[in-house]
Amino acid sequence: MKRRIRTTLTAATAVALTAALAAPALAAAPGEAPGGQDATRQAVRAVVAGGVPGVTVTVRRGHGTWAATAGVGNLETVKPRSTADHYRVASISKTFVATVVLQLEAEGKLSLDDTVEKWLPGLVRGNGHDGRRITLRQLLNHTSGIFDYLGDPGFQETYMTADGFMKHRFDQASPEELLAIAMANKPYFTPGTSFRYSNTNYILAARVIEKATGSDDYGDEIDRRIIGPLKLASTSVPTRVALPRPSSRAYSKLAQTATGPTYDVTELNPRLAYGSGQMVSSSADLNRFYSALLRGRLLPPEQLKEMKTTVPSSRDTSRYGLGLVDRKLSCGVHVWGHDGGITGSRSDVVTTEDGRHSLAVNLNGDWSGSTGGIIEAEFCGK
Repeated sequence: MKRRIRTTLTAATAVALTAALAAPALAAAPGEAPGGQDATRQAVRAVVAGGVPGVTVTVRRGHGTWAATAGVGNLETVKPRSTADHYRVASISKTFVATVVLQLEAEGKLSLDDTVEKWLPGLVRGNGHDGRRITLRQLLNHTSGIFDYLGDPGFQETYMTADGFMKHRFDQASPEELLAIAMANKPYFTPGTSFRYSNTNYILAARVIEKATGSDDYGDEIDRRIIGPLKLASTSVPTRVALPRPSSRAYSKLAQTATGPTYDVTELNPRLAYGSGQMVSSSADLNRFYSALLRGRLLPPEQLKEMKTTVPSSRDTSRYGLGLVDRKLSCGVHVWGHDGGITGSRSDVVTTEDGRHSLAVNLNGDWSGSTGGIIEAEFCGK
């Protein structure tokens, strides 16, 4: 069913937004006051003032945590966002997938220098693509040159326009069908000669996990190897179109504009993202995962070192490892993490190299606002 929210907020919604901006909800960890986070709280309020419906953020520092929300999670009921919200983490899923691939390397079940052809024979062919010349390492650090299926004009028309999304949001598509879309286009460059972010790389990486383990679904390996051991109760690799509770609604303009109608896009088939962005989590769980990862709880030292071996990315202030981004902030601090965007949702999670200071944030609107200011405020105090 098509759901469109009026572009002019009701009076009740405006009042709720004003109240949220004045005093975002805060929740301190037992025994720890949330004081000293004024810059971060102001940055959260600023994002909502810029037009995003709502924000939820959780910070973990040492043994204490604090959380804040601003704005609303539902434009119709004016219900505020929750610090416990589940949300679609999109490309943050890539760090989970890369972690499993590196665990399999540590177990001797594969090598990062294996070719894609070895594990997925004949699957990467066409228009100059050749899986015999691409390694698993090049998939994970986006130096493969493989075309990003999300960039295909037909895919964009079908799933990223208002009419297309509303008609096709629940479509079923196999990973092979998504890969066929990518193979119908030319590669970006010769493997290993440059960097270009491509979601197709992680469709392939998820398939490799299945081949190397004999599992029917890569998500089962993420659940067994990461979600279960870390007790990430709010994290999953879902196939359902609805979000688990508690959760907020997700909103989009479904256009390259910050004006026009606002659509409720909460329900969609996450399987269309597969290994590149299928997962759901919460801010608290994401902080726990990245902290454990950087502290060496999930990977042996050799594999963690490989994950943190970076190449220049498309952003001047960051470098890309194996499913993990090294970001240099304006104050010189380096944080490790990943961001993710999917229709109706923008998320980001970062942690210091020692895993002691982490932040995870989600915006439930995709047309404006940036998580960058919130991260800068928390780690640089501005």
